[in-house]
Amino acid sequence: MSIVLERGKKMARIVLITGGARSGKSQFAEQYLQACPGRHGYIATAQVLDDEMADRVARHRSRRPASWQTFEVPSGLGNQIDHILQQTDNILLDCLTLYFSNFLLQRDGDDFSHILKEAENEWDGVLRAVRQSRDGVFVVVTNELGSGIVPMAKVSRQYRDLIGFLNQHTAAEADEVYLSVCGITMEIKSRQVHLPLREERP
Repeated sequence: MSIVLERGKKMARIVLITGGARSGKSQFAEQYLQACPGRHGYIATAQVLDDEMADRVARHRSRRPASWQTFEVPSGLGNQIDHILQQTDNILLDCLTLYFSNFLLQRDGDDFSHILKEAENEWDGVLRAVRQSRDGVFVVVTNELGSGIVPMAKVSRQYRDLIGFLNQHTAAEADEVYLSVCGITMEIKSRQVHLPLREERP
């Protein structure tokens, strides 16, 4: 579903940054946001459940300037985004995949089509609130999943599909899309191929 806004209204710029694990996407996202003037906010979506995750979070936190305001939002972003937007000019969400991992696990056993619809509705609400808020930047970090073998577990396949759908949707709405590979980041949306529609034969 595309987001429709009022004509002539200033809109925030949405930037999607994707890549695999340890691809350099988070560091690029942080550098991108730091270059934007104004107040900076960081939406952290991880839940610290063990020492390994605590170490990851600490490394991310050490790279961020002390002036950045951090919002711990592992779930319920739709209910908190307006408050966050009031406190910041530019926002980095890291990451979409962890947020919707939490989302999916909270609905374990539910019908997947219902989960997908609910996820799309919540994320659309977030993007709409960002677009309508003011002139600023909303940077979203995600992971590129599904390039390997098909997972054996049902919930893993559902997670892969959920993130794939949300990544496509976010990329369609984004003004800029970047792909990080081996620490090298490239802008890819401006290079996408637009195939002509094939005419139906009578």
